[in-house]
Amino acid sequence: MPTKVIGKYSVTTMQILDETGAVDEKLEPKISKKELLKIYRYMVLGREVDQRMLKLQRQGRLGTLPVCVGQEAVAAVTAAMSEQDWMVGSYRELAGRLYRGEPIMNTMPAYNGWEEGNVIPGHNRTLPLAVILASQIPHAVGIAYASKVRGEEKKSAVVTFFGDGSSSEGDFHEAVNFASVWKAPVVFYCQNNHWAISTPLSKQMNAKSIAQRAIAYDIPGIQIDGNDALAVYKATKEALDRAHKGEGPTLIEALTYRMLMHTTADDPKKYRREEEVQQWAKRDPILRFRLYLEQKGHWNDTAQAKLEEEIKGEIDEAVKQFESEHDFPPDAPFDYTFGTPVADLEAQRAEFLENLKKDAEHA
Repeated sequence: MPTKVIGKYSVTTMQILDETGAVDEKLEPKISKKELLKIYRYMVLGREVDQRMLKLQRQGRLGTLPVCVGQEAVAAVTAAMSEQDWMVGSYRELAGRLYRGEPIMNTMPAYNGWEEGNVIPGHNRTLPLAVILASQIPHAVGIAYASKVRGEEKKSAVVTFFGDGSSSEGDFHEAVNFASVWKAPVVFYCQNNHWAISTPLSKQMNAKSIAQRAIAYDIPGIQIDGNDALAVYKATKEALDRAHKGEGPTLIEALTYRMLMHTTADDPKKYRREEEVQQWAKRDPILRFRLYLEQKGHWNDTAQAKLEEEIKGEIDEAVKQFESEHDFPPDAPFDYTFGTPVADLEAQRAEFLENLKKDAEHA
């Protein structure tokens, strides 16, 4: 029998706002001035909270944490979502979480090992941080499928966030396959920051894009400039509109870059070149969006100074509140490592508490 072509495929990439603040007016989404300024505010807030936590960690006042500098355009994802949509995140969506209403104070206890930091008052549709790679993606599909079964998909879809490293995990592929078969109302938002800890994308996969993986599961896939808040908003809004119409899932690959370390336990200088970092610094999502706002007449130096002063006050107050909390038992993590007591772990607990006592005596 003669061979025949069963399909021809292509992958689209989109950028609306370039590094100079110039915009493609044909693609520019219709966003009100109020909404644009809100997106910018939370991008700046995300970076400043991140930088303060990094300082606290270096001073021994906070535990190990992942840093998000360079990936703040994720706030535009949550701007495109409604309150009824679910946010199922990983650990590098700080600006988006803050935009969605998560208090600054929540993030700090979470990175000090206090489970209380994963309780988000009044935000039942924002799930806690997921540290295990790709573990949250099947959960997102389950929630989305439940919304469909209940007939809620017209108003309730799910956006799940993950990195390029997670896209190599089996959980990712299983979740996308199920979402495709079930036409679940879910948006898979991959923040491709080019490094899975110290493993570059080139050593993870041989494909030209992560977006093209959508082809295998017969769902729409698009690659966007993940440092372009306008492209981020537009791609997410279109994907959510599809989901709410019952048209199923979408895979978005957002090209971005982790400007600092993977976590505060990591030294990126050991595995990547400074020249690469500097090239991406020119594509900074916050600087680019600020240029856009200035060119539209929505922003100036006076407004910037006022915003920075407001944000500093908010963060100062959050840190003060965080460090005034003393009722969290410092050894609580030992209680939840295993279901039953373990001798070695109990010995470590005793040593940990003894070291805390010595630190207090010498303070």
